[in-house]
Amino acid sequence: MTGEEESAPRGAVLESLRKNDEEGAPEEGPRDSGSSFSRLMDVMARLRAPGGCPWDREQTWESLKPYVVEEAYELLDAIDSSDDEGIREESGDLLLQTVFIAQIAREEGRFDMGDVLEGLVEKLVRRHPHVFSDVSAETSDAVLRHWERIKSVERRCRGKDLSMLGGIPRSLPALLRAYQMQHRAAKVGFDWPQGDPQPVLNKVQEEIEELREALIRGDKDQVAEEMGDLLFAMVNFGRHLGIDAESALQAACHKFARRFGSVEEAVRLQDRPWESFSLEELEEFWGNAKASERGPEASDPPRFGHEA
Repeated sequence: MTGEEESAPRGAVLESLRKNDEEGAPEEGPRDSGSSFSRLMDVMARLRAPGGCPWDREQTWESLKPYVVEEAYELLDAIDSSDDEGIREESGDLLLQTVFIAQIAREEGRFDMGDVLEGLVEKLVRRHPHVFSDVSAETSDAVLRHWERIKSVERRCRGKDLSMLGGIPRSLPALLRAYQMQHRAAKVGFDWPQGDPQPVLNKVQEEIEELREALIRGDKDQVAEEMGDLLFAMVNFGRHLGIDAESALQAACHKFARRFGSVEEAVRLQDRPWESFSLEELEEFWGNAKASERGPEASDPPRFGHEA
């Protein structure tokens, strides 16, 4: 199976393959990645074949969707941690999902891994005419303009959505999707003037006021809509400042988790149940955690749950 728990037989097979690879590999020189990839395809085919792994044989494209997302985020975590070993492992886990999907497609006569790789190579060559033909692109901006123009032609040839926003996956995390939509719209001039974030901040303040009015009316659906508008405006504000909203929010989450961990440790040292602590006591623990990060000069009052 492809989850966290690996069966003993499968583990033994992989260990045997690893040993055979080590014994057969030359003492020096680069490893043959093509051979390793072929062995990966063979292992995947064996897992899916009659007599293979029951779990792997049951999987479909639909059932693999959560694992694709999970493995992508685990790779991001490893990158954020600058964990070379973790990046290597999680890159393999993410690659496995592509191999798994291609194997299922091969069994159903749709396409195979060769088609996936050939399509990728053709796309890379086609979208880099400044490298593989005589088109000139001296800057990254010029490269991106060529890239988007070629993608637009590709969508038109395939009969895909020809909107400027076409091709942005609906399943993207909402903050990232909002950023991509705003970025695309900005390319055709539908954007606030660059260099002055004040108009964008004014829009944020406008959305806050509309949210406040919806709260006063007690209209829950309207509150939800205005909250979405506010988040969308905040993403745009961050974009104008050169700040990625997804990364900024992730950093805030990491900070909250770190400081809440300090609160948990303070509670543990008191040897009392959580429910015995007042909010004021917990706020004091929070303030201590924040002060310890900022240093002795930090004197702002603790406001647990209100300020990150």
